[in-house]
Amino acid sequence: METLTHEIAAHAARLVVEEGLDYGAAKRRAQKSLGAPPRTALPDNDLMEAEVRAYLQLFHGDTQPAELAALRRLALVWMQRLAEFRPHIAGAVWHGTATRLSDIYLQLFCDDPKSAEIALMDNRVAYDAQSITGFNGATVEALSFSAPAPELGEAIGVHLMIHDHDDLRGALKPGSNGRAPRGDARALERRMAEAEEAAP
Repeated sequence: METLTHEIAAHAARLVVEEGLDYGAAKRRAQKSLGAPPRTALPDNDLMEAEVRAYLQLFHGDTQPAELAALRRLALVWMQRLAEFRPHIAGAVWHGTATRLSDIYLQLFCDDPKSAEIALMDNRVAYDAQSITGFNGATVEALSFSAPAPELGEAIGVHLMIHDHDDLRGALKPGSNGRAPRGDARALERRMAEAEEAAP
């Protein structure tokens, strides 16, 4: 059974990288593609991330670092524009597994939940709004729009999750793996500098 879970993770990792699926959708599609029984244990996100990193290294080692750097620079631009809302970045761009198919996920911590929407309208940014489940299990508003990424020659999806200012305290606790699940602009800049130093 453990072998099958790893097989699902490897298959799902390919879907994440090559088709830009999120982990949940990739796991379900991989389970179905492999004909695994419905009760098969699906891989957890730590295993998924390990498989995604392995796949990237094997098949996209020459292109992924530059794509990730471009996405991080674009994310930083929007974090600076939205600085008053205490933006924190999460997801593949933060964790370092993003490719040009990945979207940017920013979590904003607002005193007034409508203020971020007003800021987008003031800047003439066309966006879609929907309700999703936030990192703390509560329902939050998500504002989604496309931002041009000149370095990549295409538009990238940017998603702003609107959290209450008080949620920021719980947001900074390390995850089960001991790593920060999100970071502010300064933390992102540090990761960018580290990646640049580590580049061959």
